[in-house]
Amino acid sequence: MTADDWRLAVDIGGTFTDIVLLDGLTGAVSVEKTLTTPAEPLEAVRSGITNLLERTGVAPGEITAPIVHATTLITNSLIEGKTGRAALVTTTGFGDTLLIRDEHRYDMYDLQIEFPDPPIPRGLTFEIGERTAADGRVLVEPPVGELDTLAERLGEEKVESVAVCFLNSYANASNEHAASSHLRRALGVPVCVSAEIAPQIREYPRMITAACNAATMPLIGPYLDELQKWLLAEGFGGSVLMMLSNGGVVSAEEAARAPIRLVESGPAAGALAACWFARRLGEERLLAFDMGGTTAKATLVEGFEPELTNTFEVARIYRFKKGSGFPVAVPSLDLVEIGAGGGSLARADQFGLLKVGPESAGADPGPASYGGGGTTLAVTDADIVLGLIDPDSFLGGDMPLEATLAEGALARVAGQLGLEPMETAAGVHQVVNQNMSAAARMHGVERGADLRGVTLLAFGGAGPVHACGVAELLESNRVVFPVNASVFSAFGTLVSPVRIDLARSRPMMLRGYDVADRDLLLDELRDEGRRVLMSAGVSADQVRFRYGIDARYAGQGNEITVWVDEGEGFTVGVDEVELAYEDEYRRVYGMAIPDVAIEVVTWRLSASAELPAVEPGPPNPTSTDRPAPLGNRRVVFDRGATAVETPIYRRELLPTGIRLEGPVIVEERDTTSVIRPGWSMEVADDGSLVAIRERQ
Repeated sequence: MTADDWRLAVDIGGTFTDIVLLDGLTGAVSVEKTLTTPAEPLEAVRSGITNLLERTGVAPGEITAPIVHATTLITNSLIEGKTGRAALVTTTGFGDTLLIRDEHRYDMYDLQIEFPDPPIPRGLTFEIGERTAADGRVLVEPPVGELDTLAERLGEEKVESVAVCFLNSYANASNEHAASSHLRRALGVPVCVSAEIAPQIREYPRMITAACNAATMPLIGPYLDELQKWLLAEGFGGSVLMMLSNGGVVSAEEAARAPIRLVESGPAAGALAACWFARRLGEERLLAFDMGGTTAKATLVEGFEPELTNTFEVARIYRFKKGSGFPVAVPSLDLVEIGAGGGSLARADQFGLLKVGPESAGADPGPASYGGGGTTLAVTDADIVLGLIDPDSFLGGDMPLEATLAEGALARVAGQLGLEPMETAAGVHQVVNQNMSAAARMHGVERGADLRGVTLLAFGGAGPVHACGVAELLESNRVVFPVNASVFSAFGTLVSPVRIDLARSRPMMLRGYDVADRDLLLDELRDEGRRVLMSAGVSADQVRFRYGIDARYAGQGNEITVWVDEGEGFTVGVDEVELAYEDEYRRVYGMAIPDVAIEVVTWRLSASAELPAVEPGPPNPTSTDRPAPLGNRRVVFDRGATAVETPIYRRELLPTGIRLEGPVIVEERDTTSVIRPGWSMEVADDGSLVAIRERQ
């Protein structure tokens, strides 16, 4: 380490943009939060970084390590339909694929079933008379005349990007590359090919992944270009690395080429921070609970590692109904995300029942109490009225909230429900907790895990406010509030490896396949993985490889993923692979099928390299003196309950080892930790607050 070992991280959320500055020598962490600027995301990033560096006295030129960046720009744009003007080029006869989907009905009894509109409309989908056979033979090359006519038409449509997705291109991408090269030269706009973004069998997942990628390229590319120009102009010495959905980071240039891999960038950073925390404290099993201003996320961490999934569904019409969104074929951490945050809006529905979310006030206009023009009651407004949040000390007093505006918004909803305002506020708090606990239970069920008794790791701006309430609903008796909980996801980017997960479909029977063909395919994947990591500043000798397969019993329609080897080459024999597959199949389905051949459909490779180790310094004093509370505040914790005089403490003043009986509220600049009645709290050696519930 040098004297200038400063590390900077950025996380753009739906409501707040978080900045973290780490001193690699001392472990000191400094943070900044600022409201996200959705129309111009760079504005909030510039403001946050500038304010933080001014406050810490660090010059831009002293930051020479890569600046690591997570963002929700991609997923938010797809959810809101605010994407670029993209076109899709496909094989003749397949122009309706995005509308036909895979013909799966997520609710077979719903006659008015809805799906999200494709990111590229039918009017901007064009067909070309080309054809590649399933075995990779090119039967018809893309006609040059058709490409010329198409380029002219796309120019007239003023498209900002193009996706090329031809039938069977996973087996041979030459036709896609020929068409994309032609269109790129003619139009001068970004063009992506499905065989590079998702070279996997099945045309709909591959096409929707390519379409989502093309639709978001006009958004992320200019943003990253502007960001890097600003950093260069300010004198920053570090490059930019972007957080991927799989928990790895890659160069900004690689992220701009394949932005769909950033779809769960922000939540993945939080999950990786939870894994780092779990290893540090020896917590083999915990539920990472991240609640911000717009969404809440839950991730089950077992054995210090999160679960990976090869397909992530974005822009669901119904949050709990698999199949109601876009199944993009990108490796992602397995997590559940719902519209439940501090900005989630509360209302009376047509039946006179209280509903909270998924709509959010976001950063603009924000909850009513932000004073930005919002008039609808949000969760933060309800928490203020209940006494859980001090409006005058929000963001350390830099952003005081208007309690009277919160009360006005609450009165309107209470009037619609025919309830008292305080009962309505408690109801909002309770409903959003129920929504989050239901989502977490669903996540556990999908993983085959019982969440009762699991430790909750609470972070995000609103997570520590609601964590104990969610834990009670999950029948959990232990909640951990880490240091810098409000910016935990941004911190997670600093402890994430440089990593890329690649896949390529090449169906072959496990016994009797051509080893030379397999090795050639893996060589190509290794070369691609090494190229991506080296573009992020990793030397070739630092790259590590891991190998997996998507396989199925012959005749089945779906595969399971099995990781079988690691190292510079694929060395395990067929017998070992077969045993690994059967073990995994037995774990998933409770049985194996004897005397049935195994078919490998897709080969997978994970290329990774570790970032420099991070070790934050102890944030808390070591004094044995019991600090006096800053004061007391009347707080309503439950519906129908009377207000309780609750002591208020400053987190940075609590010494290690101190134990407090709930109810207690612990405030810090960026969040508030609420210890409910029936809970106690102790400050751990690393500065974390550990809340324990008395068994009921």
